[in-house]
Amino acid sequence: MKIMRKIIHIDQELCDGCGKCVPACEEGAIEIVDGKARLVAEKYCDGLGACLGECPTGALQIIEKEAEDFDEEAVQEYLSEKKQQEKPSPSCPSSRLIDLGSVSCECANKPSVLQEKVSLLGHWPVQIRLIPSHAPFLKEADLLVVADCAAVACPDFHDRFVANKVIMMGCPKFDDQQEYVEKFKEIFIKNNISSLSTVIMEVPCCSSMRGILKKALQEAGKDFSIHYTVIGLKGMVLEEGTDRP
Repeated sequence: MKIMRKIIHIDQELCDGCGKCVPACEEGAIEIVDGKARLVAEKYCDGLGACLGECPTGALQIIEKEAEDFDEEAVQEYLSEKKQQEKPSPSCPSSRLIDLGSVSCECANKPSVLQEKVSLLGHWPVQIRLIPSHAPFLKEADLLVVADCAAVACPDFHDRFVANKVIMMGCPKFDDQQEYVEKFKEIFIKNNISSLSTVIMEVPCCSSMRGILKKALQEAGKDFSIHYTVIGLKGMVLEEGTDRP
């Protein structure tokens, strides 16, 4: 039933698809679709505007209009269904934790002409959704969170980024960003992470990975910085910097 009430309005011209509003909405009412923030359904938006402060372009505002009434039961059912859909199958071999052994810096830094090419990856799995927060290789890890397209776009990704890092890969556009926040929050609380860095693409939706990590650090009560690298569509490094807590 439609009633007059307050609800979020997203200005599609102002929205740059950064995705910062997505994890800010605990009801899951906002998703990034085709590079823009969209309201999933009116009944999922409580109209309180928790997402407003996260928008860097001012694309979000609370307006009063005739809209479907907020339905808390529908929200819980929706969030539960999303979580179930995204759970990896316990029988899937890809979710089995494997320590592949550490790679020494001496080996990693040898010119490729002097050594046979070997993988520098030290663990399995690498997908964010498949790595539990209690994975033993996360203890005191130098953690690298990667937007998965970056590994394909960057021609020297393996040699440049992988050695001696624990890699977690995912897509902030297609995966559940709030689930990412919760996963990293647990990881930061349970493990004494030594350093945190991220590699993302230049496309707008990728930038939300930085926001996800910052929010997870805040909720975990941690204050260390995030080193970030932005990769261009043709594989070059466009920007490097540090997000301070």
